[in-house]
Amino acid sequence: MAKKTNENKQLAQNKKASHDYFIEETFEAGMVLMGTEIKSVRSGKANINDAFATIRNGEMFIHNMHISPFEQGNRHNPTDPTRARKLLLHKGQIHKLLGQSKQEGYAIVPLKIYVRNGYAKLLIGLGKGKKQYDKRESAAKKDAQRDIQRALREKQKVAR
Repeated sequence: MAKKTNENKQLAQNKKASHDYFIEETFEAGMVLMGTEIKSVRSGKANINDAFATIRNGEMFIHNMHISPFEQGNRHNPTDPTRARKLLLHKGQIHKLLGQSKQEGYAIVPLKIYVRNGYAKLLIGLGKGKKQYDKRESAAKKDAQRDIQRALREKQKVAR
């Protein structure tokens, strides 16, 4: 019997990140989770919409990432679902992110959570904040692309 895996299954996504930031570079980071938090993450009970990352003392942490407590959990469940969690990155990646995020308008933004090889991973991106007119321009491009796809689908239906 084949082993059922959820390799690279996306468990949570920050949809506002692409709306609010131009994502210039992405990094994959491991997460330090306690107790039954991994079970909650695997069941899709994580939320990164309001989360942000910071660097302190050469270590990266994610704040405001909400992981709901596991229902069948025991006494090792963390009491604070939005506690700061340590992210695991190479030292060179942390230094690169630190240098680039100090520039005006740049931020370290969590993009999505997934499981790879049994470990919870967080995809973080270096994003430059969008202005209001940039957001309108992105929305207009998205609408135009949607109209093009709709027209192509209609054309294919007529051709059949």
